[in-house]
Amino acid sequence: MERQPISVDVWLAEKRLGLPRRLSPEEAVGEIAQGARLIDARLLEQKMADGVIPGAIEVGLNVLEWRCHPESPNRDPRITEGDFKQRLIILCNQGYSSSAAAHRLNQELGMSNVTDVEGGFQAWKAAGLPWEPFREAV
Repeated sequence: MERQPISVDVWLAEKRLGLPRRLSPEEAVGEIAQGARLIDARLLEQKMADGVIPGAIEVGLNVLEWRCHPESPNRDPRITEGDFKQRLIILCNQGYSSSAAAHRLNQELGMSNVTDVEGGFQAWKAAGLPWEPFREAV
């Protein structure tokens, strides 16, 4: 029997069910101060247009699992070094694709301490939290 498509809203709600509590931008700042790692998974075009968060680790969604998993040969040591039980916080532009990404890391790869930022970068910026204009790497 062919499965009927579901709405993206229902699909996203299902992905968010298994996540640890999602964080407001202000709560994310508090967790980062306690050692959580913030991963900015936005597209380059979004970063160029809107700016970046100082100290965030930039990882594309297409390689996120390989950079974040502690046993991946392509892991990013900025993410996986030290106590891997440390919280990972995924940030996208508006808080949608970051929920799906956090779900993949949590539910599919068993990395239980991953969540995302409600409202993404747009909510971060609207809250008046630190950000800076994008600068090309030299």
